[in-house]
Amino acid sequence: MNRKDTPERYGSLLIGIHWLMLLLFIAVYASIELHGIYPKGSEAREAMKTWHFMFGMLVFVLVWLRLVARLSGPAPAIRPEPPAWMQWAARLGHLALYALMIGMPLLGWLILSAAGKPIPFFGLELPALIGENKELSKQLKEVHETLGNAGYFLIGLHVVAAVYHHRILHDNTMTHMLPGRR
Repeated sequence: MNRKDTPERYGSLLIGIHWLMLLLFIAVYASIELHGIYPKGSEAREAMKTWHFMFGMLVFVLVWLRLVARLSGPAPAIRPEPPAWMQWAARLGHLALYALMIGMPLLGWLILSAAGKPIPFFGLELPALIGENKELSKQLKEVHETLGNAGYFLIGLHVVAAVYHHRILHDNTMTHMLPGRR
């Protein structure tokens, strides 16, 4: 198991974080989508929202580790090399995904802060980032929900691009992130 990135593939640390982030995205989206099946004010609904907040904050913590790991080694070369426009689109897509992984949890933290609610994080309570402001909390929540919906599209586009590279272009893009390959 190679922990370091090489010119041929990402190391096990970055591959592990990548797939862990996928699981966390599934947990974040599932917990907020499923909370609606429970009646308002019920313990189950509140528990689902709490899990949503905590998983979101875990994304926020791990994205920084992911960035450090990503910037500390070379990006594997794509063979055969895609056209310049495709490389530019990939960089833009990755930038948007990082913005999602940083911005969405930060917005969630601001929403709870402005709502005057506790910010749970696996047995800890994070400090409020701003003072209580119910109107601002509602506005931030609308932005958060809109960006969350855009996140479905962005994540789907990332998956489609990976499959396109693998099945249509037959390049090595997807194999850079697959575990257990040499």
